[in-house]
Amino acid sequence: MTGKKILEYIKSIGIAILIALFIRAYIVQAFKIPSGSMIPTLLIGDHLLVNKFIYGVTPPLSEKKFLVLDKPERGDIIVFKYPEDPSRDFIKRVIGVGGDTVEGKNKKIFVNGIEIKEPYVKHTDPSIHPKDLDPRDNFGPVKVPEGKLFVMGDNRDQSYDSRFWGFVDLKAVKGKALIIYWSWDNDNNKPRLQRIGKLIK
Repeated sequence: MTGKKILEYIKSIGIAILIALFIRAYIVQAFKIPSGSMIPTLLIGDHLLVNKFIYGVTPPLSEKKFLVLDKPERGDIIVFKYPEDPSRDFIKRVIGVGGDTVEGKNKKIFVNGIEIKEPYVKHTDPSIHPKDLDPRDNFGPVKVPEGKLFVMGDNRDQSYDSRFWGFVDLKAVKGKALIIYWSWDNDNNKPRLQRIGKLIK
């Protein structure tokens, strides 16, 4: 192989790496579900593609988002930097956006005084925790500040979310969960083929 050919290969590989890094940074990123807080919508071992472009891109050394196509809405499942440890990514469902008032009453969620229908929610504990014990089943009302989000897990009794640690800053949102591209059942040591290709909603 000539030196010219080697340089061409190196150049092609370099371009491919740059394109892959650009896609991962600004368009689509893979994410693995590590916990059960979003069961039954998302299972431990699901591998997702996250749309990073839809909520805007954040250039290096900047906190401002550009090319914002949409903003997170109620019902969206988002990946974000965990407010108490930004080195970790969390995934939850948006319950309230800036200006909304969110309240929990005996496991039922009210937004702006109206109970929201949540067919995706799972409860594993029939007991009701009073507000003075913890905010799991009863909390608020709390008003979501502008530029913030109130998020919760679908596995409502087993999720550590905005009820406990507060709001998510829009700047911390990394993207919207899009599709499951792979799923591995670690308990049975086999893939969940029926989940591959499933759109997330």
